[in-house]
Amino acid sequence: MNITINGSLKSARLAAATAVVIPALFIASASIALAQEDDEEIYDYAGISFDGLELIEASNVAAVYIDPEADFSVFQRVAILDPFVAFRSNWQRDVNRSRSRGRINTSDMERIKTDVASIFKDVFTETLEADDGFEVVVFADYDVLLLRPAIIDLDITAPDMRTAGRSRTYIASAGAATLYIELFDSLSGNIIGRAIDRRASRIPGRAAWAGRVTNTAEARRMFRGWADILRDFLEQHYYEYEPEAELESESESDSDSEQ
Repeated sequence: MNITINGSLKSARLAAATAVVIPALFIASASIALAQEDDEEIYDYAGISFDGLELIEASNVAAVYIDPEADFSVFQRVAILDPFVAFRSNWQRDVNRSRSRGRINTSDMERIKTDVASIFKDVFTETLEADDGFEVVVFADYDVLLLRPAIIDLDITAPDMRTAGRSRTYIASAGAATLYIELFDSLSGNIIGRAIDRRASRIPGRAAWAGRVTNTAEARRMFRGWADILRDFLEQHYYEYEPEAELESESESDSDSEQ
């Protein structure tokens, strides 16, 4: 996605903050941060991140870091970069071990990553814009919050390979994934927030036939949960920001001080 500023391609300072290529350190730090013990996720995060963001209490995600000086109330619109998607280590090998046909190859993995990224952007756009919410745009401005999402450690239990003559497989979980997302002031390029959370798909009370429909539905359910959390956060900090009203207020204050 191209972010534009005043009709031109994004500036160098914004490009530095919003590059689509995710550094190896970015992936490693997010992956190491999550550990599992007896199916319960254990988290150990520093109170202040390397770039000055502060850890805040959050009951609905694993960890959230926020710039204490950031004013989220100015953001009325959102821009979403194309999500980076990475599979769990050795996922391809492990899936292929259980398959006699329809084995996963590199092109299959690229297709799945493209599908996952598309579903993510669709769900976040739908959720943020619903009921006159936050407009999703493709440019930077003073009131645009920029999201740089990554879906990492993606683990799909039974990927649909669209092969003929396959037998049916029933699953209780479509898989799991970790969301690592960074929030930027789109105009300055400053990072003002970061969050990480891992979730597993659970199909309540039944086993479902593994396939494209089930996998897509569960991915949408998972992504919608994260999108709802982001929207709730923005709505808690949002008010109708009116620069003209602020200027009028400053002018009135100046007049009062002169009297």
